[in-house]
Amino acid sequence: MLEDKLFSQHELTAQQYNALRLLRAEHPATLPTLALASRLVSHAPDITRLLDRLAEQDLVVRERMADNRRVVQVGITEAGLALLKQLDDPVRQCHQGQLGHLSGAQLKSLVDLLRASREPHEEAGSPWH
Repeated sequence: MLEDKLFSQHELTAQQYNALRLLRAEHPATLPTLALASRLVSHAPDITRLLDRLAEQDLVVRERMADNRRVVQVGITEAGLALLKQLDDPVRQCHQGQLGHLSGAQLKSLVDLLRASREPHEEAGSPWH
């Protein structure tokens, strides 16, 4: 896969990249771990391990809430933001290589089909709706 090759050059998986991208969208705010897991494109069976790897690379920080020790908030670091900025153009080029042959109407149809296929699997209020 083109993405796997691109992300592996930066010691990332596609799922880790997606988590970073979601955290960048929330920055400077943070997300609870379970909220982040629910927003990932593909299910993360072990979100803790995924975040451990990102934390080891100083790409995310985690903070346990004082008022509820079960809740862990996750945020992206400056290093994580810098890595995503570095990856923005290569990811765009990768997507262009994958889907650039499709017309605008075909891309819209693809998005509509993907949204429709995911909808029955989403909880009410999901950001994917």
